Amino acid sequence: MSQSNGREMAGRALCQERRTLLEGLWMPDAPPWDELPEETKERWRSTRIRQPPNRNRHGPAARKNTPTALIPLRKRTAPVNTRNSTTHAAPLTGPEFEPADNALPAFTLQRPFGFLLLATGVVGFVASGILVLERLELYKDSGHTTSCDINPWVSCGRVMKTWQSELFGFPNPLIGIAAFTIIITIALAILSGARFSRWYWLGLQGGVTLGMVFVAWLWSQALFEIYILCLYCMVVWAAMIPMFILLTVRNMAYGIIKVPAGLARAASEWAWTLVAVVYVGVAASVFLRFFNAFLGT
Repeated sequence: MSQSNGREMAGRALCQERRTLLEGLWMPDAPPWDELPEETKERWRSTRIRQPPNRNRHGPAARKNTPTALIPLRKRTAPVNTRNSTTHAAPLTGPEFEPADNALPAFTLQRPFGFLLLATGVVGFVASGILVLERLELYKDSGHTTSCDINPWVSCGRVMKTWQSELFGFPNPLIGIAAFTIIITIALAILSGARFSRWYWLGLQGGVTLGMVFVAWLWSQALFEIYILCLYCMVVWAAMIPMFILLTVRNMAYGIIKVPAGLARAASEWAWTLVAVVYVGVAASVFLRFFNAFLGT
């Protein structure tokens, strides 16, 4: 058997072995060997060659029957000392395991997702900042007219005078400024190439989920209790919806949130549709609740 045929068979075998493990790891399905581009095949062939021998103390027979390490489609490794040909690449600690890029929706990849977090974080931060400035003006002058006091039904100033606007004893937008600052910082770290461990992504997921719950509560209060809309508050809603949905889908696709592979795949394919559906649902709820105001009656 020629050396090239041996490398081809070794790479194919390793790829197939890892492919069968993806479902058990809640990873998206990988394409079969014959559908992989040539450069991806070459990485698999090289991976098989670089694997160190399994130094099992029970002898050659045990080494032959011992399964290789669970290595997903792509594994980050530390730099190799090229001057010493016997030195093997050592796994890095942290987020070593990542599915191949061609198995993921585009928005979940490093740079697109970083830009997505940055955009939603900046929008939310600017809206929260304007609300804080308007609230400071109201503290100085209770008769101040805010920049979004459009009519009796769209008035940030009237909303700011309700108890819901200071749920924790201080203006709610201060929470937004702090929270969106964290989001912007994480987005910039991602864009600079930072890789985070699973616990970090779970922490981010928890914080964004709490923020989404708070926004949902504010939406319900605006529509069914206060019966007044705050324009800048709605901008914050618009930023939180894609941030929450796409972060959740991203974490499902990467196995951060453990769900069945079919659910992760479906969520990845329908993520943007779900964002659009939620937008339409919120807009419809506002229209129906303020139907008479829109008609001028």
